[in-house]
Amino acid sequence: MENQASPFVAETDTRFSSSRSASFSQRAPDGAAEARQHPWSGGEFDRRFAFTRQASFRQSDVPRTPIGSAPRGHLAPLLSRCDSTISIPSNACASFDDDKQRRGDLSGRVSFVHLLFYVIRLIRSGNRPMKRLFVMISLNVAYSTMELIFGLLTGRVGLVSDAFHLTFGCGLLTFSLFAMAASRKMPDGVYTYGYKRLEVLSAFTNALFLLFMSFSLAVEALHAFVQDESEHKHYLIISAVTNLLVNLLGVWFFRSYARINIVYRKPEDMNYHSVCLHVLADSIRSAGLILASWFLTLGVENAEVLCLGLVSVAIFMLVMPLFRTTGSVLLQMAPPSIPPSAFNKCSRQITSHEDVSEVSQARFWEVVPGHVVGSISIQMKKDVDDSAIVQYVHGLYHDLGIQDLTVQTE
Repeated sequence: MENQASPFVAETDTRFSSSRSASFSQRAPDGAAEARQHPWSGGEFDRRFAFTRQASFRQSDVPRTPIGSAPRGHLAPLLSRCDSTISIPSNACASFDDDKQRRGDLSGRVSFVHLLFYVIRLIRSGNRPMKRLFVMISLNVAYSTMELIFGLLTGRVGLVSDAFHLTFGCGLLTFSLFAMAASRKMPDGVYTYGYKRLEVLSAFTNALFLLFMSFSLAVEALHAFVQDESEHKHYLIISAVTNLLVNLLGVWFFRSYARINIVYRKPEDMNYHSVCLHVLADSIRSAGLILASWFLTLGVENAEVLCLGLVSVAIFMLVMPLFRTTGSVLLQMAPPSIPPSAFNKCSRQITSHEDVSEVSQARFWEVVPGHVVGSISIQMKKDVDDSAIVQYVHGLYHDLGIQDLTVQTE
């Protein structure tokens, strides 16, 4: 039995030895095979050397000097783990900074162009108010261009001044249209709350412009009172009538927002209301000029002063509520939809809890109309689990209409 088993074992070991040598490209040294022999293989093969892998790099056959004992002037060793220095040209950093700046400027221009084309696509596929506002802006631009050209050709300063006034108003309406389109973008890593606040900013800009127009009309009325009014009998009557017809079309487009006090449930409501007040104020101004010219034709004294003064007061009263509301949102004041007594009641309820010692830094504001956020800091007692308190606080303020609340426990 022993004589039959030995050839089988020897044959098997020889086969595995050849395959392992081919896989790892290592062979056992001659002296090692004699020093340590496998008891089954009869001294032909050492398993320890068979499973020794070759290094992942190809070493040179030339003898090398160790790093610690290398003489001076000798070449550095072929493989040195301590040598990791990379030679960089002196002008590489400057060229890299210049290239980075050029790429930053190019990316800024590309992003602006991309945003512009994005807004144009949104206008083409936008809702009905956006398309109506685009039509109204086109009509105002065409009319103001014709008025400017006619005023320059005839030398009438009044027509040129009115054309610049209409052009500035068209610029504000264009910004409103841009805000309508851009506010539909989703939040990203930079604008984490989204672009909805552009609508509030647009409404605030329109309100500020209308307040300036009210002040300018008051100054014009005072100027007409000081000087002779006889030269203003036919003051821009044709221009005022044409401008009135164009603006009445805009008032009809946004007739559902032709009110003074509106409850703003969405940021779009602010922007639409500001556009409606803009065209309504221009219509009142044109109607006041037409009425003043007619009264002056009839011989009524101080008619222009009276009409312009009434128009100035009317525009101021129309715009002031919108100016206050948009300003409170941009200044991050407490939301007017929630009374201060409700906040005080919630604070007292939290303080009266047995696990709470103090409530501080309670801040609440509106990001846009209909989206109220807040933060509050709570001082907890020692060795108390704050998860139940945090859930309790969230429930209290969620009932008030606060969607996002940050609770800090100490």
